[in-house]
Amino acid sequence: MLKSFISLLSSLLVFVSAFAQYAKEPVVQISTSYGIIKVKLYNETPIHRNNFLKLVKEGKYEDNDFHRVINTFMIQGGDIPETAKMNTLPAEIVPGKFHKRGALAAAREDELVNPEKESSPSEFYIVVGKTFEYELIDRIGDRMGYKFNEEQKRVYSTVGGAPHLDGTYTVFGEVIEGMEVVDKIAAVSVDGETPRERIDMKMKVVE
Repeated sequence: MLKSFISLLSSLLVFVSAFAQYAKEPVVQISTSYGIIKVKLYNETPIHRNNFLKLVKEGKYEDNDFHRVINTFMIQGGDIPETAKMNTLPAEIVPGKFHKRGALAAAREDELVNPEKESSPSEFYIVVGKTFEYELIDRIGDRMGYKFNEEQKRVYSTVGGAPHLDGTYTVFGEVIEGMEVVDKIAAVSVDGETPRERIDMKMKVVE
C-alpha cells in the first residue's frame, strides 16, 4: 500500500514538473547601450514565441538596431533583410493580450496589402504608450468597431498603452524588466521617426 502511494506520488510530481516546465514562459534579454530590457514570451502565441526564440538563438538579432522610435507610442526594431525570404506569420490575436505599456508585438504590412493581419517574420515593437480617459477609450473603440473590456479600460487609463492597435496586431510578450530603458530609447533625438544615433541591440535567451 505504501509502495503504491509512493509510486503514485512520484508519478504526480513528474507530471506537475513537466506541466510547470511547459507552462513556463521563456525570457529573452535585449542588451542596448541604454541598458538591458527583459521580455517574457507568451505561451498563448506559440508561433510568434517559437519564431522569436529561433531568431534569437540563431543570432539573427545580433548587431541589429531599434530603427524606428516614436515617443509616447513605441520603439521598433528587428528589421532583418534576410528574413524577407521567409513567410509571414499568421496572426495570433489572443483575447486578454493587448497593447498595454510594455507590450511586445509583431510589426506587419498595412491591411490594404495584408488583410489577414499577418506578422513580419522578424520586426517587433515595444509599446511605450500613454494614458487615456475612459471616455476617449470608448470613442477609440467606436471608431475601430472594437469593444474594450473593463480590464483594458482600467489599464489604459492608469498604466497606459496604445489601445488603437488592439485586435489588429499580434501581442506576443511583454517587458518584465527594464521599462526605464525603453523610455530612454523612446526619448532619443530623431529625424522623423529615425534615431539620429544608431541604437544597437544584442539578444539572448536567459530563461
